[in-house]
Amino acid sequence: MRQLTVEHVVIGAGTAGLAAYRTIAASGQSVLLIEGGEHGTTCARVGCMPSKLLIAAAEAAHGVSRWGPLGLRLEGALQVDGAAVMARVQRERDRFVGFVLEGVERIPPQHRLTGYARFLAPGLLQVEEHTQVRFTTAVIATGSSPQIPGFLLPFRERVVINDDIFAWTQLPRSVAVFGTGVIGLELGQALQRLGVQVHLFGRGGRIGPLTDPALQAEAQRCLGAELQLIHDPQGLQLSSQGPRVRIEWHNPGAAQGAHEGTPRRKAIEVEWILAATGRRPNLAHLGLDTLGLELDAQGVPQFQRTTLQCGAHPIFIAGDANQDLPLLHEAADEGRIAGENALRYPHVAPGLRRSALAIVFSDPQMVTVGERWQECSQQSIVTGKVSFADQGRSRVMLRNQGLLHVYAAREDGRLLGAEMIGPEAEHLGHLLAWAHQLQLTIPQMLELPFYHPVVAEGLRTALRDAASQLPLRRAPAPQGRHPVAALSV
Repeated sequence: MRQLTVEHVVIGAGTAGLAAYRTIAASGQSVLLIEGGEHGTTCARVGCMPSKLLIAAAEAAHGVSRWGPLGLRLEGALQVDGAAVMARVQRERDRFVGFVLEGVERIPPQHRLTGYARFLAPGLLQVEEHTQVRFTTAVIATGSSPQIPGFLLPFRERVVINDDIFAWTQLPRSVAVFGTGVIGLELGQALQRLGVQVHLFGRGGRIGPLTDPALQAEAQRCLGAELQLIHDPQGLQLSSQGPRVRIEWHNPGAAQGAHEGTPRRKAIEVEWILAATGRRPNLAHLGLDTLGLELDAQGVPQFQRTTLQCGAHPIFIAGDANQDLPLLHEAADEGRIAGENALRYPHVAPGLRRSALAIVFSDPQMVTVGERWQECSQQSIVTGKVSFADQGRSRVMLRNQGLLHVYAAREDGRLLGAEMIGPEAEHLGHLLAWAHQLQLTIPQMLELPFYHPVVAEGLRTALRDAASQLPLRRAPAPQGRHPVAALSV
């Protein structure tokens, strides 16, 4: 067995792992990047990019539904060529993956090691049966994998995860989606708009990340009008019917937005079941118990989120493996912070954690920024509100549905967070996230330009509503890390 000694090891060559490796390698210290699975990052191969390619086709197909009200005519029915849709998804997906692989190939061969790693003791790990590595610090960036709930395992031949969908060469006729989080909503709606019959099954009566009751109700209304949403199905029974799965359930109350007369006992048969019920960190086979780390119930080491250090150990955990904020931009930041602190160890320092920003690419899109409604102290905030039902540009585009709520500190008017479902939410989310990170007040934000006619005027309406509730209309600018010298209030 080969024996190696390096100063730093990075386990996992996804977004977080590559960021950590590059940070360490730039210092000139010795580093080894270990990867047992496919290179290419979750985002490029089976996540962000292929899903957005599928959504792009779905949005184009759905756009035809607005032609009539706009005075346009389509002769005959729109034809969806499923094979062509999936061919483009795979062709462009492979292009994105190729860019990542090119970057990996540029890493010096002596810095790369292929195989699955497991810790044998502090400062010692083994890569499969071929190499043992002694190290000073380690960055764990092993990512996560979709989990399939136990009740679906007997039907595994007809169960897919999001990874599998992007290998389809043709679109099926029917899919049941279990899970109404980000993945379930995005893929479920896209498939529905491409002509697939979709049913979404969820728990707890909530869809997406929205926590504000008014926003959640609006999400239920908007998406429930288009999708078959089944919340908390009772008496769920699944059975194999040849190449299909029969699903039966007792529905004590039709989901909001469902048609009247929906029977209380329902049954469907589907070609595929999409399990979108969450992801599990890839940590089980790492041998973390040999390191003396304190692990939570999910087997994730306790860590400090601004340093990514696990306790006082020379171990850092970044990206989806730590289950903090499983988003690509967060993984990149965390990888860099973990790499910097591996170099500094034992004198670690907090790194920049940006304002929280999460986007669901459903239609309407959903966004959360900073503190969500459930994280705010309701007694100490004001809420600025706007509906997009009559907002000018939104109505012009026939995309006039949704709500935006902004949350501000009653004491000084500082923006605390926001939740939104509506048109152009991805863009408004960025504006709000920048304002949040700059620690702007509502009056300061109202000093900034708003063009006419644009969807962003809806944001101005919400800001004006919040400002009208503040005890001081022109609250003093807070002193923070990001002073805005060009703004005065």
